[in-house]
Amino acid sequence: MKIALMDSGIGLLPAAAAVRRLRPDADLVLSWDPDGMPWGPRTPEDITERAIAVAEAAAAHEPDVLIVACNTASVHSLPAMRARLEPRLPVIGTVPAIKPAAAGGGPVAIWATPATTGSAYQRGLIERFADGVTVTEVACPGLADAVHHADDEAIDAAIASAAARTPQDVTTLVLGCTNYELVAERIRAAVQRPGRPPLVLHGTAGAVAAQALRRIGVEPAPEATTADTTLTVLLSGREATLPDTALSYDEGRFLRAVSPVR
Repeated sequence: MKIALMDSGIGLLPAAAAVRRLRPDADLVLSWDPDGMPWGPRTPEDITERAIAVAEAAAAHEPDVLIVACNTASVHSLPAMRARLEPRLPVIGTVPAIKPAAAGGGPVAIWATPATTGSAYQRGLIERFADGVTVTEVACPGLADAVHHADDEAIDAAIASAAARTPQDVTTLVLGCTNYELVAERIRAAVQRPGRPPLVLHGTAGAVAAQALRRIGVEPAPEATTADTTLTVLLSGREATLPDTALSYDEGRFLRAVSPVR
């Protein structure tokens, strides 16, 4: 079994780690685009062009399924990628976790890239799943790029800016960019208000990993052996090793420990 994941940057690490925990015996292909980072400020047409190139680089390794571990690419490019790759290769998109977040009653904030915030796609999800719930969309310019480069100072500044624009009565926060899951606890600390109930965070890594397995008819088997599994890393189509920035995060270190790049 081989499972591929693609993203603009290292935001695919949480979903890859979730896949690895569910199926330690799966080979992984991680494909991202350092040459084109960041995707958030690009036009939808540019995003789609970059996303298809990154997806096709992964598809060349003949995986059983491809996870688009990127909200921005899913919002703007998922139909084009599916038209290009399916039915030969099933494609799993990443949808901001608005439905489970709204189920708690809110108020809800959605942190996302400028390209996702205010998009017709995200607004449609809010209208469909959060009717009657107070939802605030918070654009986070620079945060995804800062996380990708493991730039702690820039991460702190971007988080502080977004937290200042997040209503103080928010009880639930949707991490609408996969990169943000890598700094989830730093986000929680910035948004949590003294005397308020613990903030509920909603990411997508576990859900998309589980959906990928369901799509190819495979059950989770966390006890499976990891012997001889492989991890292939593609940086704008070039085979490489996990960069130091990926190893700045628990998920990257976990992946290197359990499945060295070969």
